Amino acid sequence: MRSNTERGPIDGPDIVVIENVSKEFVIRKDNSLKERVVTLGRRGRTHREAFQSLKDVSLTIPAGSTVGLMGPNGSGKSTLLKIIGGIIDPTSGDVRRRGRMAALLELGAGFHPDLSGRDNVYLNAALLGLSKTETDERFESIVAFSEIAEFIDTQVKFYSSGMYVRLAFAVAVHTDPDLLLVDEVLAVGDEAFQRKCMDKIHQFQREGRTIVLVSHSADQVMEICDQGVVLSSGEIAFIGSAADATRVHREILEGRRKETMEATAVADEPVTPMPVIEAVTVSSSSSVDGTDIRPGDDLFVEVRANFPSVVDRWHSSMSIDTPQGQVVFGTGTRRLEIPHGPTPVGQAVIRYTVPDFHIAGGQYFVNFEMADASGERFDVAWQGATFFVPLEFRQTGTIFADPSITASHG
Repeated sequence: MRSNTERGPIDGPDIVVIENVSKEFVIRKDNSLKERVVTLGRRGRTHREAFQSLKDVSLTIPAGSTVGLMGPNGSGKSTLLKIIGGIIDPTSGDVRRRGRMAALLELGAGFHPDLSGRDNVYLNAALLGLSKTETDERFESIVAFSEIAEFIDTQVKFYSSGMYVRLAFAVAVHTDPDLLLVDEVLAVGDEAFQRKCMDKIHQFQREGRTIVLVSHSADQVMEICDQGVVLSSGEIAFIGSAADATRVHREILEGRRKETMEATAVADEPVTPMPVIEAVTVSSSSSVDGTDIRPGDDLFVEVRANFPSVVDRWHSSMSIDTPQGQVVFGTGTRRLEIPHGPTPVGQAVIRYTVPDFHIAGGQYFVNFEMADASGERFDVAWQGATFFVPLEFRQTGTIFADPSITASHG
C-alpha cells in the first residue's frame, strides 16, 4: 500500500483519517561497541530484527472531538501520534489530515539546547507554521502563559523539564491549531500549570478544535476526552467512550500483570491458586437492586469471592468513581487497620457498609480489590458494579447537600 501523510482532501467532518497503517522498525542486534567495529563495512553482517510497532490500524477522528489514546507501554500510542503528526512515515497505509496542526510530543522536541528560550520560541513557532510577524505579535502572550519570563534569555539546556513543557505548550497553543497532538508531556509540569493547561484545552474544546491526547492517566482522559482508543501490541483493542476505554485499558493492564506473575513463577514450585472475585453487587437502605439509590441512604457493597485455599491474613479495598474517572470515595481494610482472616476454603462474602452516604445525582462505578498481607494483588474488579442516583437539578458536583441562600442589604 502507499505511505502518504497528505494524500488528497478528506471528505466529510473528519479531520484525520487513518487507513490500514502499519509501522515497522528495524532493530540492530550488535551487542557491544567491539561487535559494531568488527562488523563495520561488512554489508549484511549486522544482525537486524524487525519490530512491528503498529499493525493494520484504521481510525477516523472527527473534527471538534477530543480523543484519548491509551494502552500499555509499547502498545504503539506514541508511534501512532507521531505518524498522525507527520513526524515519521508509516511503513504501509495512508494517513490524511487537514487544518493547521500543533504537536507536543517528546520533551524538548523542536528546541535547540544551545539557543535561548526567546530564540527557541521563534524556532518552534516557525516549525509549527507561524511567520516571524505572527510570532512577534504573540511573543509577549506566549512568555506570559509560560510564566518563565525571567529565564527567557537563558539557554534552554539549563531549563528544568517543567520549564521545557511550559514554554513548548505556550508556543503550541498560540499557533491557533485546528488539531493539537499531546503526548504525556503535561504530566511533567507542576499541578498549577497542569490545571492551566487543562483550562486551555477546555477552551479549545469550546472553540471546536480537535485534540488527540496520549496519556496513562485515566482521570485525565476521563476529564477531557469524549472518545477513547485503546491500543494493545500495536493493534486497536477498543474504540468508544472514554469511560469504556478506561475500563478496557485497566482490564488489559490487569491481564498483563497476571501473565507476568505466571511467567515469573518458579517452574518446580507448585503455583497456589489465588482467591478470585466472582460478583460485586450494590444495594442501599432504600433500594435492593442498586437502582435509584437516594442521597443519605446507607450504601452496601457486597462481594462474593472464592478461596481455593486457606488464607490467614489478607486485605480488601473498595472505591467509587464517576464516569469521568474521579474517585469520590475509597476505603479498605489496610486504611482501617482491620485485615481479613483467617478465611477457610470456599466462598466468602465481604460486605462494605457506608452509612448516610450523601452522594449527588448521576451514575457511579464500584471497584473492588483483594490482596495478600504484603499487598500483592489477588484479584481486582474494575467497574465491577454500577449504581445510579437520581439527578438533583438544584446543584452540581458529587456531594449532595440541601443548601439555602440568604441575602441582606444595607
